[in-house]
Amino acid sequence: MKKILILLFIVAAPMFATESEACTRVVYTGTDGMVVTGRTMDWRDVIPTNLYVFPRGMRREGYPKGETVRWTSRYGSVVSAGYDMGTSEGMNEAGLAVNMLYFSETDYGSDDGRPKMAVSVWAQYVLDNFASVAEAVAELRRETFRIYAPAMPGGEKSSVHMAISDASGNSAVAEYVDGRLDIFEGPQYRVMTNSPRYESQLAVGEYWHAVGGLNMLPGTVRSSDRFVRASFFDGTLPATSDPVRAAMGMLSVLRTVSVPLGITVEGHPDISSTLWRSICDHKTRRYWFEATDTPTLVWVDFAKLDFAEGAPVRKLTLADGKTRYGEMSAQFVDSEPFPFLYETPSAAASN
Repeated sequence: MKKILILLFIVAAPMFATESEACTRVVYTGTDGMVVTGRTMDWRDVIPTNLYVFPRGMRREGYPKGETVRWTSRYGSVVSAGYDMGTSEGMNEAGLAVNMLYFSETDYGSDDGRPKMAVSVWAQYVLDNFASVAEAVAELRRETFRIYAPAMPGGEKSSVHMAISDASGNSAVAEYVDGRLDIFEGPQYRVMTNSPRYESQLAVGEYWHAVGGLNMLPGTVRSSDRFVRASFFDGTLPATSDPVRAAMGMLSVLRTVSVPLGITVEGHPDISSTLWRSICDHKTRRYWFEATDTPTLVWVDFAKLDFAEGAPVRKLTLADGKTRYGEMSAQFVDSEPFPFLYETPSAAASN
């Protein structure tokens, strides 16, 4: 009876999650070192998103005043910037990818005297400094800074957890729960969605792996159901070393866990439309981006970009609604770097 009750709790627990962005992140490993990471970005409001190329040698800071973390970027990167205020995700020239997903249970802890790192900069910090998941995790586990999280435009809390993947197929999930940093590292952690806590996501996945299959997959757009479907379909993709087939295979998986346009439920960002999908090809260093409100599928070939120290920051505007298709490296234009969000817009943040 006790085991039955535990299983019922595992299956039912996600129904009680009140808020979580409906994003999904998946890692695929093929043959001959082919590794791609895909994600959906789902939210109740439109998030204007543009792409940036950052060269090596950029000076950064986690917060503009007081005790903070400062560094000079070791690796160039291609990133997507939501609202041109922070790095939502990206991949660096070493093939390390970072994806940020909403996580309503986030608790970054209180001010304990450690240097501040604004949550808008957190992903960029990892992309700038590390070439592998193992390197990034080793440094994050030291917890030399605390995350400072102002609200996003619209007033939503900046409650996120981080997924990291690299060219070896290694993966990690990092989330702040009850003021502590929990990290799950290993190639088995291929899928991440939102609520509940990652350990509970894994338990739900294990349950459905035992009883499910193609004829019995949970079908809603809730976080745990998407976790199960993404895990199952990721495992069915044919093994390939072809970068286009790998990317398109991943895109097919992402579409099975995407939420149609127009679906929003008041008070539940976990049931929100998919705004865009992206794919990081860790082997050939290509970044793919597909908006869902325009017929747009674009990609960027890192081999055609200049990441050298002193090279200009470059920007590809995607938030203008124009139709684009194809390889976009020549379409980027010189740009100032976007300013990271350090305080709640038009208000003083308290954290």
